[in-house]
Amino acid sequence: MTGGVGAGDELTATEAATACEAEREPDPSDSLRTFGAVVQALREHAGLSRVQFGELVRFSKHTVESVELGRRMPDASFVERAEEALGNTGALRRSARFLTRGEAGLAAWFRQWARLEQVAVSLCTYECRLVPGLLQSEGYVRALCENEIPPLSDEVLETTVRARMERQRLLRVRPNTTFDFVIEEAVLVRRLGGTQVTVEQLDLILELSSLRNVTIQVMPANSEQHSCLSGPVRLLETLDGRWRAYSEGQENGRLITDPKEVSRIHMRYARLRSQALSPKDSASLLVRIRGAL
Repeated sequence: MTGGVGAGDELTATEAATACEAEREPDPSDSLRTFGAVVQALREHAGLSRVQFGELVRFSKHTVESVELGRRMPDASFVERAEEALGNTGALRRSARFLTRGEAGLAAWFRQWARLEQVAVSLCTYECRLVPGLLQSEGYVRALCENEIPPLSDEVLETTVRARMERQRLLRVRPNTTFDFVIEEAVLVRRLGGTQVTVEQLDLILELSSLRNVTIQVMPANSEQHSCLSGPVRLLETLDGRWRAYSEGQENGRLITDPKEVSRIHMRYARLRSQALSPKDSASLLVRIRGAL
């Protein structure tokens, strides 16, 4: 890790708004938010309240509000009636063609963090549940998807696999970004998907650990000290030197921007790295684990 977290960091207005959006569920896609903002701007320019506009398009005030806030995908009849009620400019019809429900293959609560990853100068990850997404092999991703409850459809499964593989390109296309990982030994010995999948996963981790911008450390099972017992940790450094953290549960995730909270997580991760095996010793352990399969 480089640098530190200044307790005096302040959020910009844009970052504060982004944080609020990231914590709201469900998380709308950018296209839905943009379309909704255009509808609202045109409605207000026409001097119509949501109730009045709802009467014109024959939808409830609640539906109008949901569309304007990007929480609902408008159906064709809404688009047509809204277009007619708001001047027939063609703007709504044309923009509706590009509407999507979200970034395919990524959980709604994770999308904001995934976008920040793409511009970060440093990323740090501690994982105690599964192999970090940026290090997952295709076979491992498929095994994860096949273990999802309720089961995923074939289409969603394939979309998820493609999204995970695309996200993993970050390690290679951003050579000036540092990626640091600390992984629990128990995660690496779990044979999720079977022995062959595990072998391929270990091979990929060893391959990625050879990249100059990637550091992988293993937290040994016999360690008597552990600074991150509260759960997985993700941190990133922005271009302007600010640090952000991310916390995830089973059905939710939270972008953490409060400087004091981020600082505590940063300190725990820094201590964890000193408690984990060195990158060289971690690679040796990975080879031994692979040889035992």
